[in-house]
Amino acid sequence: MPLHTGPEKPDERPRAVNPFYGEANPVGGMTEAPPQHRLPDGPLPPATAYQLVHDELMLDGNSRLNLATFVTTWMEPQADVLMAECRDKNMIDKDEYPRTAELERRCVAMLADLWNAPDPSAVVGCSTTGSSEACMLAGMALKRRWAKQNADRYPGARANLVMGINVQVCWEKFCTFWEIEARQVPMDDDRFHLDPQAAAELCDENTIGVVGILGSTFDGSYEPIAELCTTLDELQERTGLDIPVHVDGASGAMVAPFLDEDLLWDFRLPRVASINTSGHKYGLVYPGVGWVLWRSAAELPEELVFRVNYLGGDMPTFALNFSRPGAQVVAQYYTFLRLGREGYRAVQRATRDVAMGLAERVERLGDFRLLTRGDQLPVFAFTTATDVTAYDVFDVSRRMRERGWLVPAYTFPANREDLSVLRVVCRNGFSSDLAELFAEDLSRLLPELRRQPHPLTHDKDGATGFHH
Repeated sequence: MPLHTGPEKPDERPRAVNPFYGEANPVGGMTEAPPQHRLPDGPLPPATAYQLVHDELMLDGNSRLNLATFVTTWMEPQADVLMAECRDKNMIDKDEYPRTAELERRCVAMLADLWNAPDPSAVVGCSTTGSSEACMLAGMALKRRWAKQNADRYPGARANLVMGINVQVCWEKFCTFWEIEARQVPMDDDRFHLDPQAAAELCDENTIGVVGILGSTFDGSYEPIAELCTTLDELQERTGLDIPVHVDGASGAMVAPFLDEDLLWDFRLPRVASINTSGHKYGLVYPGVGWVLWRSAAELPEELVFRVNYLGGDMPTFALNFSRPGAQVVAQYYTFLRLGREGYRAVQRATRDVAMGLAERVERLGDFRLLTRGDQLPVFAFTTATDVTAYDVFDVSRRMRERGWLVPAYTFPANREDLSVLRVVCRNGFSSDLAELFAEDLSRLLPELRRQPHPLTHDKDGATGFHH
């Protein structure tokens, strides 16, 4: 979550209250306008409180038009009802809500089967608040497993984790919070994610694991997980170093099983120790729910699992969070039940088709060069063509926002800081009709952008709210 601070100086301006907000008497709701930065002295009528919050939220962007986020922005009304019925259930209290706990267990079993676990009954897994917490748990397991295997040198030796520089920021947080050295493979030329050989060269006796990304947030491309595992197999043959792989499948782990069935990336590869995904991304559930699975109990050290007597029952748990609503887990089970394999395949195929079709249309405009085409994750990235000098991607992002579209523009990290791109994330609910409207709006902007004397965005860091 974002880290907020208090107001720079006290702001005693009250909130404005419309006379009609009073339920019966038009002036009844105006007896005392509430302050902004301290608790009101007394209560407000519920209709007044609702309308104040509702009106301010109207200034938020339309989530359906947010092409920056991977997070699900539409679910069926039946899912909305189920989530409303379960929002008061504490997911951690498995003794009081045993059926919700059972649905969570079934989801883990379904994912173990989906990700081709050799022995689904041996898989250990849990739900989380999202893939970021799931990554933290997987990283903790990697570190603890390494520490046990190197008890003669740890804690003197400093652990490291190898990954591409394109990883989601949660991995940088993990390394900072748990005092791990982050060893990152930089981008190079037109390679925008991890190179297996370069990753292997960064490994040593203190490497707790290598993270492979099934669907980079920068451009939507899959990292070559099978090639990474083969390279690490060769490293073990030469040096004896046995380095496990964690697959961060925040998005791709809910796309590849349905659209890329022959792609080797999951538990079919013996070196893959654990996998995470976001239920609230291409798992098609509102935020926040994630999942993390380990191949077997051997990959999750027992000392990390807390067995607590809580609210009347003995409960094994592995989590950074404790109390959280059961609604999202129930919604995940509903979606698994509702769609099945063929339903997910149809949804993800439609989404990829929209992405590939829109990418092709953007390329035909002539002003842009595609980096990816939406044929892996339903995501594509593009930049301005070399002969375009009147405007840049930040101008495009700003002008598209005027029409309601939230399209992130950002600069790539080390070794490709010269490259600034736009990225479009296509999700369920972003239909071919909406894609057509997007393309039309972009096309209508080009004559104005071409007439600019030069790019107009001076503060590129502030030009977009997206910084990863």
